[in-house]
Amino acid sequence: MSGHPIDIEIDLSSAAFKSAPYQIYERLRDETPVARVPMKGLIATQQNAIVLSRYGDVSVMLKDARLVKDPPNAGLPAQRVPSFMRPLTRNMLALDDPDHARLKRLVQAAFTPRRVEMMRQNTRDVSARLLDQIERKGSFDLIADYAMPLPVTVISELLGVPPQDQAKFARWSGALIRAGQSAVSAMLALPEIFAFLRYAKKLIQSKRTAPADDLVSSLVASEAEGDRLDGEELLAMVGILLSAGHETTVNLIGNGMLALIDNPDAMMQLQEQPDHVEAAVEELLRFASPIAASTHRYARQDIEISGSIIPKGSLVFGLIASANRDPRQFEGADKIDFARKPNRHLTFGEGGHYCVGAALARMEGAVAFSDILSHMPNLRLAVPRDKLRWRPGMVLTGLERCPLVR
Repeated sequence: MSGHPIDIEIDLSSAAFKSAPYQIYERLRDETPVARVPMKGLIATQQNAIVLSRYGDVSVMLKDARLVKDPPNAGLPAQRVPSFMRPLTRNMLALDDPDHARLKRLVQAAFTPRRVEMMRQNTRDVSARLLDQIERKGSFDLIADYAMPLPVTVISELLGVPPQDQAKFARWSGALIRAGQSAVSAMLALPEIFAFLRYAKKLIQSKRTAPADDLVSSLVASEAEGDRLDGEELLAMVGILLSAGHETTVNLIGNGMLALIDNPDAMMQLQEQPDHVEAAVEELLRFASPIAASTHRYARQDIEISGSIIPKGSLVFGLIASANRDPRQFEGADKIDFARKPNRHLTFGEGGHYCVGAALARMEGAVAFSDILSHMPNLRLAVPRDKLRWRPGMVLTGLERCPLVR
């Protein structure tokens, strides 16, 4: 017998929820695996969203062709945004096939495993420089002093952004993420978004006239099945690679190190077996997921999931962090286990929208955990655990600051 999703009054995007989500996830999985919650952000086609919390449902949802990204494909009005913002809303994460598949083929042609592996030594060099600066301090902020600058520098160099402009890129990425949180955040972020779009247009033009061995040059030149990226698509691609290309890694490093500090036996195990760092990265991606929820989907028809009918046109999210802790899928789901096999976490998604930058995030995480633990084996929090501040937002989970003592 099918019913309707149960209404739950909880703000899944709030910083307060982010600070202690797992008991609530457990209750959702056990009692209301298909729930309707109020929406606080700017995905404003409707006031509520349906959220799925069990691993099996989220896994199916990520691959279900009945759930689409572009509102008109679900019979809904197109999202209304100012014309200058259109390149940032018509990006690869917001489109369905065939447009999504075409853009993904084009970026994959430039974003190759070989290019990522070539970045490993550069990532180590950036990490070493950051740790040298940190070692001159008694205490430091993991996010501001390491977790943010490491992937920002790596993605900036990969895109072909000159060193003198990379600090701007970190600021702009934060503005792009904040713009989706609320109407007020979007207004406050407008000056930074204007500045980013102006810069990105100039960067793309410079790569047209003087291409180099970088990702933007490759995207400008990319061709797959006779198709190219137009100017608007290039802007969208640079924007999504900038924000998604480093925010996940910032959160992986921050959340992962906090999980290790919270679980000293796991930290000691990784210090004693540093060659197991790749497996550790996978487990920390699962246990301390940097992704709270999938990006949005819309139901293009009525869909039954776990005994509930999701009506056509509904806004739907899969709670990735909940699915990754679902004991129906993972034995000892609330414990860190670096020997976990298989470890089919959903942090990078599944299906056609699987994260194109997954290999880069994994590589950066492996470098970061190895280097931090070898340089600073006695890390501890500089503030009480409950004083840590978390960033609000529906999709990402990450710390604003993480003060540590060496």
